[in-house]
Amino acid sequence: MTSSTDFRQCPEPVYPEYAFIGRSNVGKSSLINMITGKKALAKISSTPGKTRLINHFLINDEWFLADLPGYGYARVGQRERKKWAKVIEDYLLGRTNLMSTFILVDARLPMQESDRNVIHWFGQQGIHFTLVFTKTDKLSAQQLAENVAKYQTELLKFWEELPPVILSSSRTGLGRDEIIRFIVGANRHFRP
Repeated sequence: MTSSTDFRQCPEPVYPEYAFIGRSNVGKSSLINMITGKKALAKISSTPGKTRLINHFLINDEWFLADLPGYGYARVGQRERKKWAKVIEDYLLGRTNLMSTFILVDARLPMQESDRNVIHWFGQQGIHFTLVFTKTDKLSAQQLAENVAKYQTELLKFWEELPPVILSSSRTGLGRDEIIRFIVGANRHFRP
């Protein structure tokens, strides 16, 4: 629908909205394309930090999908990172129709400091989110279980209750139905 540099430029908040965010190169565009069944909806790039705007898509004339810029990309200067962080923060705190955010994390990696900071910030702000582990097809079932358990152990050091978790793979389609079910269920509670 539109690309924005400020949440006030986003579409009118007449539909429920779901944001997707994650570290640069976590597989966000691939996951969005898998969820929507459109191979080229979100642009996929091997270059981290490609998404620099808030990109809105209207899905089935029922809900908005917001593709947010990635975080944690070291090649972008400190000033540019702060600018992106402010755009994202303003969006997350100011978007009145935001039902939930999917925070994508790479299942192959231990918890990264930037992911920890984002997750804790969401908790402090009371913003609902779901953790989505991406690239699960690149691990054995045992490795995946161990990595998710380590993540949860790390979170329990600071959290009393764990956030919902979805395992996903844009290659196999794992997690698609679960994400769609979550969105369909949450849409019932939307009041414009």
